[in-house]
Amino acid sequence: MIVYLVLYAISFGLSRFGFDIISGILLMAAAAWMYIRDVHKSENIIHLRGLFSMAWIGGQGISCLKLSHLQTAWKPETWLCFFLAYAGFWAVFEAMSYYIDDPDRGSREWHVVRGQERPLFHMIIAVTAISTVAFAFEALKLGYIPFILRGVPHAYSEFHVTGVHYFTVSCVLVPALSVIYFYLERGRDGGKALWVIGMNVVALLIPILCVSRFQLILAVGLCAFTYILLRGEMSIIYAVGILVLMIPAYILLTVARSHDVSYLNGIFEMRFQKMPIFITQPYMYIANNYDNFNCLVEQLPKHTFGLRMMFPVWALTGLKFLVPSLASFPIYVTKEELTTVTLFYDAFYDFGVVGVFLFSCILGAVSHMLMQMSKRFMNPVGYLFYAQIAMYLVLSFFTTWFSNPATWFYLVVTGMMYVYCGWKTHGR
Repeated sequence: MIVYLVLYAISFGLSRFGFDIISGILLMAAAAWMYIRDVHKSENIIHLRGLFSMAWIGGQGISCLKLSHLQTAWKPETWLCFFLAYAGFWAVFEAMSYYIDDPDRGSREWHVVRGQERPLFHMIIAVTAISTVAFAFEALKLGYIPFILRGVPHAYSEFHVTGVHYFTVSCVLVPALSVIYFYLERGRDGGKALWVIGMNVVALLIPILCVSRFQLILAVGLCAFTYILLRGEMSIIYAVGILVLMIPAYILLTVARSHDVSYLNGIFEMRFQKMPIFITQPYMYIANNYDNFNCLVEQLPKHTFGLRMMFPVWALTGLKFLVPSLASFPIYVTKEELTTVTLFYDAFYDFGVVGVFLFSCILGAVSHMLMQMSKRFMNPVGYLFYAQIAMYLVLSFFTTWFSNPATWFYLVVTGMMYVYCGWKTHGR
């Protein structure tokens, strides 16, 4: 933490004098150091605090490079919020490790119970079937499939039938469930294995037909994290294979969304016009989110005291339709098309600097408890909980995960599968 404090202070000072490149490099170095430190201590490459360090501090470092004309110098209050967002997480996690129990100590134990693969197979079939029916209903109701539509850059954002779309995107859980199934089943039933492979093809096809790059990345990420949790590592060959498959899929979906190079360059307004689009696009999808937070700090007239972060309640209960004012708050961003924000955007929107710090502390506590629990999971679906939280921390620069109704829908569905798996295993 001392290394991070020193590098953060120097980075802040350099940014005030316009040395943006060096400022960003220092923060990326701090992110690497904090991640490596946690991984080395725990021998766990998906250590939750380590992942958050890499993503949150590293993302801030990337943003500090200021490679776009849309980016401006951040307010001191913005720098303070970014610091507290990490400091609160780190401090609570460290305190719980010291006073309660250290999740880095002790080996993981999972007592495999015979028959656990059967409820997993049922859930894979059920989730895929429900997701497919929901997707078909949306396509029929709206009259189009986004992948087939041309010349409409925002086709996916409009491909939503209220209440149904949550079920459509639940397919992202299927690949991770399948990893657990194959880990347990170990090739004993070739017929069921073919069914599971087929369900995965369908589950991955739905995000492609929806032209949702995010849902595809989430599905693959959950799958990879679950595999690492079960095996303790991931082969370099497997990692490279995933990248080889994901890159063309990502490009295909970008083209299918009518996002050509000229369109993206016009939005991103890069300082170096000749920068390749495969660098520009991921850069802006990380960097601009921190600048959107700075816009919030500069422009927010008053705080909403919990209404923003309670949006999942308003959405999942339908209250947002009965009382529209509960969800009618403007979003402050650098450009209308660039609406992604950081994990802490709504925390500041509701309660300012204090909200960011308290939310960070809560995340640190939850992460510690989940890591401690992961050492003695009796139910294999528990690993899917861990994988989800890991993904949200890795993508902490991307959106307000815990103000997103879909996040809580996934967690509720996972909870239901956890109960079903335990019931079918022990109550059969």
